[in-house]
Parts: sequence; C-alpha cells; structure tokens
Amino acid sequence: MNLKQLIGQLKTVAIIGEADKEISLLTADSRQASEGSMFVAVKGVTVDGHTFIPGLKGKGVAAVVVENLPADADRDPSTTYIVVDNTSIALGHLASMWYGEPSKKLRLVGVTGTNGKTTTATLIYEMARLMGYKAGLLSTVVNYIDTEAVHATQTTPDALTINALLARMVDCGCEYAAMEVSSHAADQHRIAGLTFAGGVFTNLTRDHLDYHKTVQAYLNAKKSFFDGLTPEAFALTNLDDKTGEVMLQNTRARKYTYSLRTVADFRGRVIESRLDGTLMSFNGREVDVLFTGRFNACNLTAVFGASVLLGWPLETILVNMSRLVPVAGRFQTFHSACGNLTAIVDYAHTPDAVVNVITAIREVVGNRGNIITVVGAGGNRDKGKRPIMAAEAARLSDRVILTSDNPRFEEPAEILHDMEAGLADNPEARRKTLSIVDRREAIRAAVKMAAAGDVILIAGKGHEDYQEVKGVKHHFDDREEVKAALAEMI
Repeated sequence: MNLKQLIGQLKTVAIIGEADKEISLLTADSRQASEGSMFVAVKGVTVDGHTFIPGLKGKGVAAVVVENLPADADRDPSTTYIVVDNTSIALGHLASMWYGEPSKKLRLVGVTGTNGKTTTATLIYEMARLMGYKAGLLSTVVNYIDTEAVHATQTTPDALTINALLARMVDCGCEYAAMEVSSHAADQHRIAGLTFAGGVFTNLTRDHLDYHKTVQAYLNAKKSFFDGLTPEAFALTNLDDKTGEVMLQNTRARKYTYSLRTVADFRGRVIESRLDGTLMSFNGREVDVLFTGRFNACNLTAVFGASVLLGWPLETILVNMSRLVPVAGRFQTFHSACGNLTAIVDYAHTPDAVVNVITAIREVVGNRGNIITVVGAGGNRDKGKRPIMAAEAARLSDRVILTSDNPRFEEPAEILHDMEAGLADNPEARRKTLSIVDRREAIRAAVKMAAAGDVILIAGKGHEDYQEVKGVKHHFDDREEVKAALAEMI
C-alpha cells in the first residue's frame, strides 16, 4: 500500500521524509521489521517501542511512526518518520486501513462489562447465524470466522490481529460480527479505528484493579468505548447496574436500555427457574430458554435488545432465543450416572460473578440440597478481591473448598492465605470451609462430600483447559475433572 494513502486519515504532527512510497508490511514488532516495512513504535505497559528504533538501522525500513522523533532522524533519508500524538491510536487506524477497513463492511457489535461479555457476544454471534447470516466472533473462549474456530489468546486482541480477523470475516462473506471489548483493550486503544454498529454494556463490578488501580479508572476505560461510538450506532445499557446510565452520558450513539427490574426499552422477566433452563418473557412474550440464573436472564435480555436493534424480525428472534445454548464453561451442567448429583462449571472469577452463580443455584435448589462451592483466585492479579470472593462463597454456600486457580508466579498457599483472610472474623464461615491447594483433589473432595440432591459448583476457570504455574501452562480442565470424579461415584 502507498504510504500517502495509508496515513491519509491519521492526525499527524509532522512528516519527515518522502510520503510517496510503497509499504510492504505494517508491524508494531521490531523483530518483524524488514525491507519496505512500516514500524509503529507503540508505548506499551511494560515496553516502549521507541527503544527499538536504533535496532532498525540496516533493515531497510521504509517508515516509522513515533511520538518522539529520534535525534538522528534527519540522517536517514531512506526512512520516513511520521510523528503523531499517540502511536497506539495511530496503529488502530493504520491497521484498519491496511486491511481495507473491514469493520465498515460488517455490522460489528461490541460488548463490554465485567461479567457476561463472553456469553452476550457469543449469543449475538449465534443469533446472527440462526437468522441465516454468516457471522464472526472475537471472544475470550474462541474466535470464529463464520464456522471456522480460531484460537483466542486474549479477550480483545491487538489492533493488527483484530483487523486481520475482521478482514477474513469479510472475505468469507460474513455480514455481522460480535466482539468482546475488554477494559484493557479500550484503555490501550486496541479498538481505535474500528466502526461499530452498536455497543452493549453488561455490568461493572470490581476487577482488574491490578492494572487500572481504581474503580473509577476501570469505569472510565469501559465508558470510553461508548464515548467513541458514532451517531449511526446504537448504545444499549443495563439499567439494573448502577453505572449503566453513566456509560451513555457522553455517547453520540442512539441510546437504549434493558432491564429485569424496571421499565426499559427491552424488558426481561424470569417466570420460572430450573437447573436446565428458565421460562422468561421478553417485552411481554414468553420464551423457554436453555439458561439458568438472573445473570443469564440479564445477558439474554441484552441479546434480545441487540437483535431487535440490528433490525431482525421480532417473531424470528423470539423463536431463536429458545434455540440458543450456553457458552462452554458458563454454567455448564454435569450429572452423576445415577442422576442424584449435579455439578456446575462456571467461569465466575470475581466476587459479583460468584454471588450471581451461587444465587442462581439457590433459586432452583432452595433448601432441598446443599451447595458445595470450589473456588480459587488467580495469581499476579487483583489481590483485593481474594478475601471478598471467599467471604461471599462462604456466605452463600453450605460448604466451601478454597483451592488453586492459575497461581502463575505466586505460591498457591499464599493465595489461599489471602482468601482465608476474608473468613477471619466469621467462625461459622471458617467451620464450613476447607483449603485444599491441589485443584484436582479439591474437586474430588467436593464430589465425595456431596449427598443426593446436592449441587457442586466449580468456579473460576470455566472453559480454560490449562493451569498456569511458574509461567508454564499445564493441561487441566475442570470439566474433565468433575466428570471423572462423578464417574467414580457409580
């Protein structure tokens, strides 16, 4: 692509050198820089791309995008330097141009919030396919190019990867796409340059404070996504969350609301709950869905609203709501061979998510059975939520086993110690709680202590098929482990 065309939409501070030249490769990785390429010096969280510019000499790099112009820039006439205010934002716009502005050729819906992003984005993707369209998905669990699964490494990938995947969706005939928009991605401008048909907000509770430091900064990162929507887009927010209306304060998009509790543009209501589904109504129309819990009912109401706002026929939407199935590792249910024990694997890894999933189980089980919860917390992440998660699990469950999640570079026993601190002033909670460092043994212990009619919740990892220890990912799948433990009960 011609450099002049590539940078045509950038807000440049200065251009030093020739702009009429061909670019063979766009990259933010100096190791990939080669003859004729453009290197974008992004200032990351831990690494500043500007430090790699001296190493580009001799590689024949055609252009470099910078925030700070190197002192010797004028000594290399073969390289053009483009100065911008923010290279992260510039990379997003450059990536979009490089791949032919694919987001403008799709109806792209972004979903942000603490909990429910994966479920909501995935179900919008599934709904598009049920409506007869080819569609794509960018999510925590897996990316999809229509029906082709592509391994996901991040909730929201970097700008180049996003646009490469969107371009593949366009090439294979997709008309719609849904993507999770993480707070990290919004804060780091990974979604810069994308055109969204709509945005959905699920909720906001404590998470990622190891990165954002404060809840306000976390909120602002989420809100920035809606601030960037165009007047042609829709912005759909959850009125049941106290920050729902805040998210839309400064958006230029068309504003819509959804709720389970109050009057809204899209009103959901739980009529009857079961472990294998729920009878709901959407704007007064009853539908039996294959999901359990108010948090899932909330997600489904968001999906219903987004589907209507995308212009799909109401009657077909209602029929397809009953055909949607739960996402892998989200309230995924398993039964013992004799049928008297139920285990649920869920990705709940924040205090609010733990409360939601246990409450959903209690609404169905009542006092007819015990809830036995196995829960841990990830290492090298927000330590403040650890005691809160343990306290909430103990408050709502009949028995609790604290265990490892992904310890990463922390000692598992130290993480459990942090969780146990949440029970220090509650003798009853301490009596009903065990700590078992080995997650496999914790799951087996939970199944062994369960009696007929009890429900075992395995929380925290959901769809993940690994456990990360000291920088190494070892195969571990809660779903496999609980099925094996249940099989031993025969």
